[in-house]
Amino acid sequence: QVQLEESGGGLVQAGDSLRLSCAASGRTFGSYSMAWFRQAPGKERELVATINWSGGSTFYADSVKGRFTVSRDNAKNTVYLQMNSLKPEDTAVYYCAAPKDYYVYRNVREYAYWGQGTQVTVSS
Repeated sequence: QVQLEESGGGLVQAGDSLRLSCAASGRTFGSYSMAWFRQAPGKERELVATINWSGGSTFYADSVKGRFTVSRDNAKNTVYLQMNSLKPEDTAVYYCAAPKDYYVYRNVREYAYWGQGTQVTVSS
C-alpha cells in the first residue's frame, strides 16, 4: 500500500516562501510520477504541478508558473514543492498524489494515492 505524508505547511505573509515535502513509502518511489494538488475552501481540487519519475520533466499550472518549483529526491523517496512569492490566493490545503501506473497525468481522477494534506495560509 502506497503511503504519502506531506509536511511544511504554515501561515506566512504575502511574498514569503515555503517548501512542502511529501514522503512516500510502499513501492519503488523512483519509478513513478508525482503531483501536487491544492484545494481552497468551496473550490474544486486543482492541479499545481507534476513531475515525472526522474525529475527531468515537470508541468505547472499557469497560476503558479515562475513562482513554484517541483523537485524530487528518489534516494529519499521525497517530492518537494518550493513556493516563492506567495499570494493570498495560494491559500489552500496542499496534497501530494501518485498514480497507480507509470504515466504522468493532469486529471485529478487519475491519481489513486493521496496524502492527508497540509494547510498553507497566506495573509495579505
